[in-house]
Amino acid sequence: MTATHDQIPEAALAWHRAGKGAALATVIETWGSAPRQSGSQLAISGEGEMVGSVSGGCVEGAVITEALDALQDRKSRVLTFGVSDETAFAAGLACGGTIRVLVEPVGEGAEALPETLLAALVEARATPRAAAIVTIPATWTRHLLTPGEDPAADARFKSDRSGMEEDGRFIAIHNPPLRLIVIGAVHIAQPLLAIARTCGYAPTLIDPRAAFGSQARFPGETILDDWPDEALAALKPDARTAIVTLTHDPKLDDPAIRFALASPAFYLGCLGSTRTHAKRVDRLTEAGFTPDQIAKIHAPVGLDIGARTPAEIAVSIMAQITETLRK
Repeated sequence: MTATHDQIPEAALAWHRAGKGAALATVIETWGSAPRQSGSQLAISGEGEMVGSVSGGCVEGAVITEALDALQDRKSRVLTFGVSDETAFAAGLACGGTIRVLVEPVGEGAEALPETLLAALVEARATPRAAAIVTIPATWTRHLLTPGEDPAADARFKSDRSGMEEDGRFIAIHNPPLRLIVIGAVHIAQPLLAIARTCGYAPTLIDPRAAFGSQARFPGETILDDWPDEALAALKPDARTAIVTLTHDPKLDDPAIRFALASPAFYLGCLGSTRTHAKRVDRLTEAGFTPDQIAKIHAPVGLDIGARTPAEIAVSIMAQITETLRK
């Protein structure tokens, strides 16, 4: 159920092993209003297939051409695209700016991205565990890093931001996916899980009620039928986890909320009206939670965009999660 656009190194490795040939293009630096951040990737096969993106328009065309050339000459290269505001849109840069893109053929060649290194990255991503590929364009040397091995990389793991270092190294961060844990297999959860996955999250649904949390209603989803606090304890929410409660039932929501408030999760949102939340606050206060702790709850959940349908409410929830994470 992982979104295809998240499987870019995996696609490149599969194409290479299938004998099609593959190249990886990675944004290594941006200035101005570039639409894709450093670390964004595009995989290109020797047959012209592609997954991912490095901009929003015609830069892809130029990058694909260079990638196909790289598959022939087996040489990596760094491309620079810079445009003015007047011509930005035609080149895929929203409001003018500059991007530098690293293009690497996979496999043989002194300057190429070794298959063994790409395979090690794909294995780490499948675990999943954090990993980074460090590339020095001046010498075309590369190696894999994990957290705790390099202070500069550790800072980038923490901020989830790839980029160039002053010493000329490009550190491409591959953190495990952000996680969304939803309590309550209600109608809103159906579009919410789909939207979350499109945004790069790995979703998990918790509901001990078998009639609600069924594969028939949520085909292909990860569903846990344990009591919410027990399921959360097993999942171990971290600072890359968002938690949303949707059941309206205090017997199910409250244990999850109490656990979430004591966890490092970066977001906790709870469905319910203002009156429902006031009662929730009373129960949490009686349970010993402080006003500062309770204030971490986003309730009623979601941005106030006038949402009415389950899909619209799901959009508002995902928007608020994004706002909390990015701002």
